Amino acid sequence: AVQLVESGGGSVQPGGSLRLSCSASGFILSSYGMSWVRQAPGEELEWVAGISRLGRTTHYADSVKGRFTISRDNPKKTLYLQLTNLKTEDTAMYYCTRDRDTLQTGTKDDFDWATRGQGTQVTVSA
Repeated sequence: AVQLVESGGGSVQPGGSLRLSCSASGFILSSYGMSWVRQAPGEELEWVAGISRLGRTTHYADSVKGRFTISRDNPKKTLYLQLTNLKTEDTAMYYCTRDRDTLQTGTKDDFDWATRGQGTQVTVSA
């Protein structure tokens, strides 16, 4: 079974940085595009960033472009999200997700919400 385990969240001040990690098991990571998706309390899901199978192509939501960087290490079976210049509106639970099938490339239309892990909380406050 697909298992994704997120870690690395925490509480930071505006302008701070965090690095999220997602450990993957139960499937061949290098066969799938991956994404990070976040959800703030009372808000809808927001796709944040995605990456193709081998990491050659990345995609970002406009709200995080230039501040967040998605990357992956397939041999280590790990997905990352580097968060910099954090803003209060970045406060949310962050989840990593797998694409629905191997033909997809990590765009905002490709992620399978059902594959998410337990999430990792990011809180940005002064």
